[in-house]
Amino acid sequence: MQEDVLYHFHLSTSTHDLPAMFGDVKFVCIGGSPTRMEAFIKYMAKELGLDRPGAEYPNMCVGTDRYVMFKVGPVLSVSHGIGIPSTSIMLHELIKLLYHARCSDVTLIRIGTSGGIGLEPGSVVITRQAVDASFQPVFEQMVLGKRVVQRTHLDERLAQELMQCGADLHEFPTVLGNTMCTSDFYEGQGRLDGALCSYTEKDKQQYLRAAHAAGVRNIEMESSVLAVMCGACGLQAAVVCVTLLNRLEGDQVSSPHEVLAEYQKRPQRLVGHFIKKRLAAAGHPLNL
Repeated sequence: MQEDVLYHFHLSTSTHDLPAMFGDVKFVCIGGSPTRMEAFIKYMAKELGLDRPGAEYPNMCVGTDRYVMFKVGPVLSVSHGIGIPSTSIMLHELIKLLYHARCSDVTLIRIGTSGGIGLEPGSVVITRQAVDASFQPVFEQMVLGKRVVQRTHLDERLAQELMQCGADLHEFPTVLGNTMCTSDFYEGQGRLDGALCSYTEKDKQQYLRAAHAAGVRNIEMESSVLAVMCGACGLQAAVVCVTLLNRLEGDQVSSPHEVLAEYQKRPQRLVGHFIKKRLAAAGHPLNL
């Protein structure tokens, strides 16, 4: 192509100097909420000693309302919306952006929220394997009318490195476990509180306990497509999500707003610590 238009980012190879804008990116952190990803980049600016009085961090996707993107130093923060379709679209354009910007040695981490299975609310889960609703490490999609099944892959060494960061902080429970990725928030996750429900509380409990026995510790809606796409492109990737409730004990998030707000900062703190350690090891200690 003479021009590659990253439509949902409102960026293009002909209208933007992508190497100048993004060539120094080493860490990409993605999450569902635009507000949360803006808060994350402000947090990282302070952590890396790059914050200045009155500094602003403009949305680099300002021409669209699909996604937001913020940058400080070598860190890029991008929203992905809810679910596999929205995340897949974002990842296609993000991967092309990194290619056109000639970035190298990039680490991509999803930071988000999830429902826990057998964990106290506020626990942080680092994903070992992204599994489907049958607890298998696969991702299925339709391509040209054919069902294509691919194995999910996340970097084991990166997951262990993130676990060590959780131990370094020693601020909240951090566990390594499988993450079940679903295409729905209600029936697809065994909830009883949706508009429709075709099973009983007993059925739900049996299913969630089977998931726990299979090593699943949390449920969300994006990890499998991230694992497949990053694995196919050779990107080191991880998923770090806080649990907002224990699904064995209920379906609705009932913690007070201020408690949930604190929970949602936990993946940010862990990943921020990881980024600072990586930069220090590479000879860029900043404010460490």
